[in-house]
Amino acid sequence: MLVKSNLDTIDGTLIALGSLMNISATGQTLTLDDIVHRYGSSTAVDHVSLEIKAGELVALLGPSGCGKTTLLRIIAGFISQTSGKVIVGGKRIDELPPNRRSIGIVFQNYALFPHMTVEENVGYGLAARGTDSGAAAKRTAEMLELVQLGHLATRLTKQLSGGQQQRVALARALAIEPRVLLLDEPFSALDKSLRLDMQIEIKRIQRAAGTTAIIVTHDQEEALGMADRVAVLSHGRLEQFAQPSDVYDAPATYFVNQFVGTANVFPGTLEALDADGARVRLADGSALLTRVPTATVAVGASVIACVRPENLRLGAEGDGGMPATVELGMPLGATLVHEIRTAGGARMKLAEPRAPGTQPRPAGERVWVRPVSAASVTVFAAP
Repeated sequence: MLVKSNLDTIDGTLIALGSLMNISATGQTLTLDDIVHRYGSSTAVDHVSLEIKAGELVALLGPSGCGKTTLLRIIAGFISQTSGKVIVGGKRIDELPPNRRSIGIVFQNYALFPHMTVEENVGYGLAARGTDSGAAAKRTAEMLELVQLGHLATRLTKQLSGGQQQRVALARALAIEPRVLLLDEPFSALDKSLRLDMQIEIKRIQRAAGTTAIIVTHDQEEALGMADRVAVLSHGRLEQFAQPSDVYDAPATYFVNQFVGTANVFPGTLEALDADGARVRLADGSALLTRVPTATVAVGASVIACVRPENLRLGAEGDGGMPATVELGMPLGATLVHEIRTAGGARMKLAEPRAPGTQPRPAGERVWVRPVSAASVTVFAAP
C-alpha cells in the first residue's frame, strides 16, 4: 500500500508527443518563498527562497541533515511547511493535496511494481487517472521510446538492471507530464561505473521533455555535473544558489568553499583592500594577492585565504612564490598530486596535469609555490 500511495501522488496531464524530436516543453516555474519548517524546537529549513526557471534542472546539495529532503517533501506536499509559500506556474499550491500538485517523483528505491511489466508500470499513473486505454497505451509507448526501453515493454521490472529500472521510474513520472519533476537521490543504488552514464541519460531525457526538475543529492560531482544551477544548503540555510562554475570557482561562504571540492586553507590577516583585490599577510610573513572578499571584511581582521590545488603552480626561486618542500607525490592517472609544506609549516596540496612518463617530484625537493592568479584565491572572515 505504501508504494501505491506514493505513486498516487503523481498527477498531471500528458501531452501527445508527435515524435521524439517534437516534444513540447512542459515545465513551469517553481518559487520557494521564504520557506521555514520546524520539527518541534528544531529548525530543518531556515528561511529558504529559490526562483527556479521553467525547464531548469536544479540540484539541492548539502550534507545529511541540511534540509534538502525536507524541502523536497514540502514541494511534493508530503509535509506542510511551518511558514512560507510554494508557487508553481505563478499559483500557490500550498493548500493542494499531493495528488493535485502535478508533481512527478522518482524515488530513491524507484518504487516499481515487481509483478508488473515495464509498460504496465509506466502506464500505471495514466490508468489510475482514468485515461482512455487507447490513449494510455499510445502515451506509454511514446515514453518508453523516450527512455529507449521500447524493446523491453513486456519484460517484468524485476528482470531489469538497476539502470533500466531507473529509466522505467523516470518514464512513469514523465508519462503524466508533471509541471515539476523531483529526483530523490536517484543514483544512490547504482554502481559507480553506471552513475555517470545514468546522469547523462537523465539529463538528456529531462532536456528532451522540457520538464522543470529538482535533484536532491549529497554528491557534489553529481550536482556540479548535472545541474543548471546548484543550491547549497547547510543546517537548513541556503548558502549559495548559482551556476556550478560559480559555486566551484567563487564560493559565497566558507562552508561552500570547504564542502564543494578541495581547498588549501591559509590563516592570515587582511592587510590591504581595494576595488581590484586584496592582500593577505600569512602567519609565516609571506603575502597572498586575492580576489575581493564576498562579504565585508575590515582591513586588519583575521581571515582565511583559500586556493584550490589545481590553481597552484610550481615556479623557480625569484618568481614570487612561497618557498616550500615536497613531502609526498602521487600520480593519479592524468594528474600529479603533491603534498607540500611551506617554510612556515603550512601544508598544501598541489595538482597539475601529468604528461606520459612523468614521475612525482622526490620528497625533500625545494620548490616555490604560487597561485595562478589573485582571482583564484578566495578570502573569508575567520570563523
